Amino acid sequence: MNKLLKLLPAFALVLAASFAFGFSSPTNGPEYGLDGSQWKEVTGLIPGPDTYECNLSSQVCTRSAPNSTAPMVKQGVFIFNGD
Repeated sequence: MNKLLKLLPAFALVLAASFAFGFSSPTNGPEYGLDGSQWKEVTGLIPGPDTYECNLSSQVCTRSAPNSTAPMVKQGVFIFNGD
């Protein structure tokens, strides 16, 4: 019984790591942000003052497809600074 109790923290760490990888969304897929009424593709762009920004907010900043029901990629308020 003592042996099992000593392994419990290691088991919890493995379980937490599994959940972190299993429920995180991939960030290497397509990425779109809604700028007013137009979808802007920002795949591969690094957020910044010359491209786009995701200001801190609980809203959806970018999505994996150009529609409002696609899964969220980044959280925040989308601000497009490009052309």
